[in-house]
Amino acid sequence: MSRRQVHPIEQESYRRLRARHDTSHLPPLTRAVAERIVHASADLEYFDDLVLADESVLRAAADALAAGAPIVADVEMVAAGITARESVCRVRQAKADPAAGLTRSAAAVRMALAEVGPGAVWVIGCAPTALEELLVLDARPALVIGLPVGFVGAAESKAALRASGLPGVSNISEKGGSAVAAAAVNALLYPDLYDDLTTPISEENL
Repeated sequence: MSRRQVHPIEQESYRRLRARHDTSHLPPLTRAVAERIVHASADLEYFDDLVLADESVLRAAADALAAGAPIVADVEMVAAGITARESVCRVRQAKADPAAGLTRSAAAVRMALAEVGPGAVWVIGCAPTALEELLVLDARPALVIGLPVGFVGAAESKAALRASGLPGVSNISEKGGSAVAAAAVNALLYPDLYDDLTTPISEENL
């Protein structure tokens, strides 16, 4: 995969982020994921809120992506934010089944799993019920990026992900969302994108 060009404004944004919070001690992929989430949200509190899988797990997920592992997104806003690869998102085709207690987002997870099978990277940034459904299925994921947002079920579903033992990226609080979920997977697709921020920034380029 070719290296994406970093815009000067983006470079300067990362410089300022690192000036406000030292991330140099973090392992490479852990640093990439955490910084991308903070950059996407402009929220430094994520550094204390995130719960990331071990570096070796993130490395295995990045390797799986490089080898072509499918990416599944819970909603189209997440899919739109994943810039380097097409992803599977079946929420538009799915239908809720209230009698079975199945939301549309949960039904979409079932549809997507039937399509991609085990070994996918799942990226959930909107619906707690999508994450809850994934946890009861035999998905055998390469990684679950579970960052749904909301006051109902979001924190609980992320706690359930951590308790499940599945390889995951999550956070403790209710916050999350499509932008930060997409940022996390983009960090694994371009893990070394922001390693070199030595190019001088001139005001006319900002």
